[in-house]
Amino acid sequence: MSTTIDVQESSYVSKGKAVLVAPPRPGGWKKGVAIIDFVLRLGAIAAALGAAVTMGTSDQTLPFFTQFFQFEASYDNFSTFQFFVITMGLVGGYLVLSLPFSIVSIIRPHAAGPRLFLIILDTVFLTLASASAASAASIVYLAHNGNQNTNWLAICNQFGDFCAQTSGAVVSSFVAVVVFVLLIVMSALVLGKH
Repeated sequence: MSTTIDVQESSYVSKGKAVLVAPPRPGGWKKGVAIIDFVLRLGAIAAALGAAVTMGTSDQTLPFFTQFFQFEASYDNFSTFQFFVITMGLVGGYLVLSLPFSIVSIIRPHAAGPRLFLIILDTVFLTLASASAASAASIVYLAHNGNQNTNWLAICNQFGDFCAQTSGAVVSSFVAVVVFVLLIVMSALVLGKH
């Protein structure tokens, strides 16, 4: 009786013994990268929409002597913060709409079309998210520190809750930016190995 090795399995001889090696699974590491891509997109959705909601609900009113005369700080008093809320909402919406393409990349890890489509749009929305996060960060910095040269006063001494909310929104938006960078790098690596 002779020992036969199935044609589909590969083998090699190590010190006189035949060792069987299982055939590579379809997709392999590309499928793993696609799963990580999907999970990162879920995290970026939470970060972008969390930033938009946190900034959009930032509001604080301080009474001054009477109830009829009050100081108010709200996101809609600053056009930069309005831009931030709109763009983070758009980024979050794009990420939700990109989930089906990410799922296609999991099912068909060797398909280059969906991944190329995602890398192009991810780059566009990375630019948008970076612009809005950076512009909002500059206003938050001014709110915390002011600017002596232009006589802009720091308002965070009086409006602490407002500044805490806006600072948290900016941090959350930069988390989304970092996730976008990771998504683009991973997609580029997968496309480079085709």
